[in-house]
Amino acid sequence: MKRFNLKGRTAIVTGAASGIGRALATVLARRGCHLALADVDDSGLRETETLAAITNVRITRHHLDVADKAAVATFPHVVADKHPRIDVLINNAGIALGGNFRDVDEADFERLIDINFFGVVRMTRAFLPVLVASDDARLVNLSSIFGIVAPPGQAAYCASKFAVRGFSGSLRKELEGTTVGVTVVHPGGVKTSIAKSAKPPAGATAEQTATSVRRVERALKMPAEQAGEIIVAAIEARKDRVLVGSDAKVAAFLERLAPTHYWNVAKRIMR
Repeated sequence: MKRFNLKGRTAIVTGAASGIGRALATVLARRGCHLALADVDDSGLRETETLAAITNVRITRHHLDVADKAAVATFPHVVADKHPRIDVLINNAGIALGGNFRDVDEADFERLIDINFFGVVRMTRAFLPVLVASDDARLVNLSSIFGIVAPPGQAAYCASKFAVRGFSGSLRKELEGTTVGVTVVHPGGVKTSIAKSAKPPAGATAEQTATSVRRVERALKMPAEQAGEIIVAAIEARKDRVLVGSDAKVAAFLERLAPTHYWNVAKRIMR
């Protein structure tokens, strides 16, 4: 299969102010890909732009909340003012929310789904006509290791990431015969600020929250830049799915091995 050449193409990256989104921006820029960077964190976007700045690569910054229906609906017109074509859409924006389902506030649960899943749907709906108009395009949706396995204490996050996985798989089949390919990404433990920025469940003490953050951060080992390289290489290879990190690969194997009992196996391995 012919390699997807990113040089001279234009990519939109949501959640580009930090973490994997920032890493993707810098890696894409090194490939000669023009960028439209979107996030709600304007100062973070400025830092990303500085880090990604390369001669002959056009970079624009856009304040965008993917949970804002009206803003997403008009975003293609905003981007078109700066970029005449879009060839890659990377739906990376997302938030985390810890705690058992019974302890998580309903509004917080719905806010996470609105960003992590419906944000992907909205952006895809808004830009699919633009992608189809390209001679060669790629839609890239960030799921998670928790879009493969579902550990306790992650009901909201897992619900959103399993939804992204299912949406991407179905859409891939619907787009067969068009110029648009679909890649779904399952990162494992990548060093980002997602654990620190996650909203704790209602009633959690400061000590409980700090303990939870430390536990999660111990599992976040892969540098974001390395994850970015893996994801961009997968885009270039036109992969349907990419597992980022050995932990994601092990999780996928365990889920296939024991679809309903993998968590018991995982606990024995961790001990």
